[in-house]
Amino acid sequence: MAAAEVSHVGKIVDIAPDIITVEIVSEAACASCHAAGLCGTAEAATKAIAVPATAGNWQLGQEVDVLLKRSMGFKAVWLAYAIPLVVLLAVLLGLNAAGLGELASGLAAIAAVALYYLVLWLFRDKLRNEYSFYIKER
Repeated sequence: MAAAEVSHVGKIVDIAPDIITVEIVSEAACASCHAAGLCGTAEAATKAIAVPATAGNWQLGQEVDVLLKRSMGFKAVWLAYAIPLVVLLAVLLGLNAAGLGELASGLAAIAAVALYYLVLWLFRDKLRNEYSFYIKER
């Protein structure tokens, strides 16, 4: 049975009255390999997540679990990857079938995906309210 939440370990780096900033390390699959330092292909990126402050005894440097509902993670994958792919293919194949040249069809498809991401960016505040992370003590 799959977990209802996606969890990452993080460290509190800033505490404000209404926001707690937690830093998580996102690792590539090979980053945890014991030989990762030798081959040089391991990648790890640090990300800061703003979490609404909740009641608790939070301290700087404290390790916490950052949680997000799994359904929100799936929705994010759809918004960021699946829908843009469908837009790209639909515009590309549709314009190509309509008789437009390959170069023009390709450029129009890229422009359509750029427009899609612009619309997502314009609605970022609404999306930010839907994707609420929360933390719990480890």
